Amino acid sequence: MPGRATIYDVATEAGVSISTVSLVLNSPARVSAGTRRRVLDAVDALGFVPKTDAVARARRGVGRIGVVGPHTSYATVARRVNGVLAAVAGRPLEVVLFDQESAATSSSPLLAGLPVTGRLDGLLVVSLPLEDGAAERLTGLGLPAVLVDVRHPGFDSVHADDKAGGRLVAGHLLARGHRRLGFLGEAQRTGAYVSPSRRRLDGFRAALAEAGHGLPGGDVRFTVHGVGPAAEAAAAMLAGPERPTAVFAGDDVLAAGVVKAARGLGLRVPDDVAVAGFDDGELAEALELTTVRQPLEESGRAAMERLLQRLESPSAPAREIRLDLRLVERRTT
Repeated sequence: MPGRATIYDVATEAGVSISTVSLVLNSPARVSAGTRRRVLDAVDALGFVPKTDAVARARRGVGRIGVVGPHTSYATVARRVNGVLAAVAGRPLEVVLFDQESAATSSSPLLAGLPVTGRLDGLLVVSLPLEDGAAERLTGLGLPAVLVDVRHPGFDSVHADDKAGGRLVAGHLLARGHRRLGFLGEAQRTGAYVSPSRRRLDGFRAALAEAGHGLPGGDVRFTVHGVGPAAEAAAAMLAGPERPTAVFAGDDVLAAGVVKAARGLGLRVPDDVAVAGFDDGELAEALELTTVRQPLEESGRAAMERLLQRLESPSAPAREIRLDLRLVERRTT
């Protein structure tokens, strides 16, 4: 029966020692990705519920909320966390951060290190796709969870429409008279999910097609996240005689790389090449970058408020909260 398996059963199923199982459950970062996968697969297969979690579920109200996300990978995640902290200000709640590898750079199962032990009242999953195995683990543990920037059936979520954001940029650049356009997005190592960059590209491409314009394959590129790699990829796109006259970058960091590449090639922005990004923060303001503004702090605040509602009404139907995007026009277009 699910829930009756022991830690000894998990160790046998995974072919590891009991101490290794304990490490995976309590300190997953100290275990290799392959071993962690085997142990968590065994946990799922056997329906094992760690005793500490059973106790935690029986003693609600420990005053601790977990926030799991790629905190060290993207400044946007930190801004979402700022919204989370604003929502709990004045409340007797502790917020604990669990840093995870960006889904774009990880080739291991997403959320493989999801904390399945520890006394938490609820969990926010930020900018990390929720795979079925992790979703089932959360459901089996009875741990209330709200997703931010991602969606999964049966879970509350707070997100923006990335495709709509891509459409906003396409409409703006077409209105400025551009007809040959390019796109630079973040590369991903796994095809297990559709990344924000891909969704933004889909909306961008669809809007161009509806206006009768294509997006040549050579003008769509993906790169490692960062200004330097983005500048190298953009330079290759902009160096040819048939270069695009406008480039939409999947986020503002990549857009900064496009601006750097253009200047390195002696191209004027926006006279020779227009540049638009996505997110809108201090970097966009400093570069006077046209971009799509995401309500990042608002998303964190809304997610935390929804999680508190979920804690009050555990059986309430799941809700999807979609936040609006806005195009901010500045000097780069």
